[in-house]
Amino acid sequence: MSDLYIIIFLPVVAGIILFAFPEKIKLLKGIIATIISAIAFLFSIKLFSVSPQLVNLDLFSSIFTEGTLPWKILQGANKFSSFNIDNLSKFITLTICFFGLVIVIYSMAYFYKNYTLKNYFPYFLITLGLSAGAVLTDNLLFFITFWGILGFTLYKLIKGYDEESSSTAKKTLIMIGSSDGIMILGIGIIWKVYGTFTISDLNIPTTYPILTIAFLSLLIGSFTKAGAFPFHTWIPDYTRHAPVPSSAFLPASLDKLLGIYFLTRICAHMFTLNQWLTFLLIIIGVMTLIFAVMMALIQQNYKKLLGYNAVSQVGYMVLGLGLGTPLGVAGGLFHMINHAIYKSGLFLTAGSVEKRTGKVSLDDLGGLSKAMPITFISALICGLAMSGVPPLNAFASKWIIYQGIIDFGKEPGVANQLWIIWLGLAVIGSALTVATFIKFISGIFLGRKRAELKKVKEVNFLMWLPGIILTIVCIGIGVLASAIVVPKFIMPLTGKFEYIGIWNPSIVFVLILASILLGILIYFVGNIKNFRTEDSFIGGEKSQEETSFPVVEFYKTIRNFRLFSFIYNLAEKKWFDIYEISKKITLYISQWLSKAHTGILTSYVFWIFIGLIIMMIILIT
Repeated sequence: MSDLYIIIFLPVVAGIILFAFPEKIKLLKGIIATIISAIAFLFSIKLFSVSPQLVNLDLFSSIFTEGTLPWKILQGANKFSSFNIDNLSKFITLTICFFGLVIVIYSMAYFYKNYTLKNYFPYFLITLGLSAGAVLTDNLLFFITFWGILGFTLYKLIKGYDEESSSTAKKTLIMIGSSDGIMILGIGIIWKVYGTFTISDLNIPTTYPILTIAFLSLLIGSFTKAGAFPFHTWIPDYTRHAPVPSSAFLPASLDKLLGIYFLTRICAHMFTLNQWLTFLLIIIGVMTLIFAVMMALIQQNYKKLLGYNAVSQVGYMVLGLGLGTPLGVAGGLFHMINHAIYKSGLFLTAGSVEKRTGKVSLDDLGGLSKAMPITFISALICGLAMSGVPPLNAFASKWIIYQGIIDFGKEPGVANQLWIIWLGLAVIGSALTVATFIKFISGIFLGRKRAELKKVKEVNFLMWLPGIILTIVCIGIGVLASAIVVPKFIMPLTGKFEYIGIWNPSIVFVLILASILLGILIYFVGNIKNFRTEDSFIGGEKSQEETSFPVVEFYKTIRNFRLFSFIYNLAEKKWFDIYEISKKITLYISQWLSKAHTGILTSYVFWIFIGLIIMMIILIT
């Protein structure tokens, strides 16, 4: 099918060709990447006209003479080159290509004068094509190939400009690479037991330990890519040090889409989960939600704050999919899309602020709403969406998840009987998300502007346009959620379901819009010139110009709370960082093993002899 060649292989081939272009013509490379992304997006829309089906590509084997070695190799690969064009893969492919197009436009402006990341556009296109390939393939071997290469492009899209950023890049590569290795174990078990790599043929029970191990192996890969607890720690570090377009493209959108897509595949299609695995997924979901948002509350670096927020929102997705009900799965998938939209928008606005000010700490910012009004509006609406404020898009998906939890509680089971706890934690997580949004918005855009920021102005058209597009999408999806989005796009993925509660976002949107227009009318009609304005009276001294709202200091009270302080201290010592824990264990074991290297020949002979005995015992048993 030619559409798949264009969506998957055209960006990859174009990206490889762009490596030959010199860095001096970065604008041309950006234009080519934009054109390719636009073509892929158009063909991803066209894919919706295709009925669900399995497609087998010949992988260009027709260009070689029959019977030759290249022909034989490609013919052998053909049996694995099956692609599944179903409702889920079409929907995720469309969103991948949409975000690719939006972010590549932003990237051209972001890197225009300061092209700090070598070969950004080639790696961008390769990532775009391989992401679509991972979603569309129906073969686990092809899937792990696409998935594994994406780990390398993720590594290349963060620049190591100092020791700390280089360490972050290495950490990202090691964590993603290690999880890929664990996934290979799971795929190997599936092949050993079922003799197939075809995803659509699998329906695996988790009643046997070996099959449960296979599920957990694939689950770890999904969690690491999406950023679920405890495999999330690479994301906040990545967003802190990577260029903003890379963060918006990968941790904020594509990695979430891929990770949650694969979680949906393994939970809803490949495996049948027992009640304890369901309980595990729900526990991880709420832990991810609460722990990550608590970490976001104390961040001073606004890019790292958004990184922890991105992790926190994964908790809703895992929670929804863990419920396993149509409402829960629909809410998890819907929130996955919504999160990618508003979080990409927030990262793009953060990039605009960084571009104009050169600052990444909330301590150094404030009062930019008037200087950067379009960026402020984008950040405000995307932030409100993240907080679940109606009638924006994330409210609709969270509302479905809440209903899914209530519906889940009607069934027997350990996890089901605790539904009130899951619901309470989900609502608390949403409230804490509002607190992080207030910190982000007020720290950057509100309050008094610092003297060194007086010359700051709005970014150019290409930088604020993508944010406005994502903002409009946030509003549109939220307003049309009940009437169009859920029944036309989400229900085909999960099957039809009934709402427990009633929610009509269109009416709320009309009322909110009317109140805003009425407020504007009153403002302009009223004779505001007759109002007297004076500075605040503080003991007879005029200190209004020197005072401002201490955003960061206010949130330090959370950090200093006795119980929270203890947990935060452990977090700063990397007690919850699985990468750091694994590194310490590895170094400790290696130190003990190094003691065996005495330089004495008899010692080496002894260890070889012991090793042979162990191998013989293993072979005999």
